[in-house]
Amino acid sequence: MANVTHVKKSCAVNPLKMSQPIGAALAFMGLNNCMPTLHGSQGCTAFGLVLFVRHFKEAVPMQTTAMNEATTIMGGMENVEQAILNIHKRANPAIIGIASTGLTETKGDDVDGYLAAIRKKHPELDELALVYVSTPDYVGAFQDGWAKAVTKIVQELAEPGEKIAGQVNVLAGSNLTPGDIEEIRELVEAFGLKPIILPDLSGSMDGHVPDNFSPTTLGGTTLAELRSTGASEFTIAIGEHMREAAQTLQDKCGVPFQVLESLTGLDANDQLMSLLAQKSGRAAPNKYRRQRSQLVDAMLDAHFYIGGKKIAIGAEPEMLSAIGHLLVGIGAELAAVVTTTHSPLLEKLPAQEVLIGDLEDLELRAQGCDMLITHSHGRQMAERLNIPFLRMGIPMFDRLGAAHQVTVGYRGTRDLIFTVANMFMAAAHEPAPDDWRQPVADGAECGSCASTAAH
Repeated sequence: MANVTHVKKSCAVNPLKMSQPIGAALAFMGLNNCMPTLHGSQGCTAFGLVLFVRHFKEAVPMQTTAMNEATTIMGGMENVEQAILNIHKRANPAIIGIASTGLTETKGDDVDGYLAAIRKKHPELDELALVYVSTPDYVGAFQDGWAKAVTKIVQELAEPGEKIAGQVNVLAGSNLTPGDIEEIRELVEAFGLKPIILPDLSGSMDGHVPDNFSPTTLGGTTLAELRSTGASEFTIAIGEHMREAAQTLQDKCGVPFQVLESLTGLDANDQLMSLLAQKSGRAAPNKYRRQRSQLVDAMLDAHFYIGGKKIAIGAEPEMLSAIGHLLVGIGAELAAVVTTTHSPLLEKLPAQEVLIGDLEDLELRAQGCDMLITHSHGRQMAERLNIPFLRMGIPMFDRLGAAHQVTVGYRGTRDLIFTVANMFMAAAHEPAPDDWRQPVADGAECGSCASTAAH
């Protein structure tokens, strides 16, 4: 059991975490024909917009209530009203998702009250779904904002109804990429079930070229599907931070749920397969039995290269837990672990200590480690430490294909294991910076790998 420590510093020297509003905004981007909106200054939205554009390499719909000094002091009712009316007129979305920021939270704007007054004043908005979530950016982190947004979406839009046979809800965690979600959909459908995935980034942020331009999100969970979640037979919540949303849906609509902490790893996917088989009454398809066998073989092959390696990892708790448990299960050691926010998963991590801190804290503790795992802001740290660097999480702005990475399911886990093992194999054959490892003549023995092959 890990000892969880919150580092107390005057400021974040090299930030690891992203804020709650950013997490909520990305969750809203998983809804079809939606306009994510931040209730704050234009700068708050601009920074978030740039972050998403650099990561996904796509046009990202995002709006702001454009608060300034005067409106912040006097209250943002008029700004919220004008923003909603402008968005409704110009973009005609089905849903407007509004997330607060530190600016308006410090002032104490009653946005729920604002929305009630706006609806009363403007009956033309009756068909427009408005979802507001309180996400002050001075507490919590990215996955907290995501979780709050999904909970509020369910609370506002799910409707009780007669159960639809074979329909299941999948509440997707913040650590899942569009590629992950597409893999999960394929898994669920393979058992003859119809999944409603919330939020569904695989439709809106998967990097496809649309036939027509849309000023709102294009693809994702539709409003009709959101309302239909209350008629599903069961809910699968992926990630501990999705528990509250699943509980809210059960309390409101009577839909039972089960939380799966992760879908990365052998045991995690065995649990998913058993659950889907139970709910569908079908045995696991043969292709997944074969994929499971491939994963077991990959773990056997890779443990020779991963076993005994010291890993430094900085990530949100859900991703940290999934990747950490996987690598320790193949023989690695979590030597330096830093995360962004509190979670019940942290104490379960197979590490001596988990810090809630920043990348500076991670670098101080990563001396002597064999690999660094974090998002793209860790690239300079990896250069200074001179160790292999595996980019995971948001933002990933210096590599293409971030949205299509798959680390869930038997197949995704297998490929992740190969990626890590191959990085260690490559590092073993790279010359050291001080050139201490001299070229090896053909037929001579290499000191780094005891090989007599030509180098």
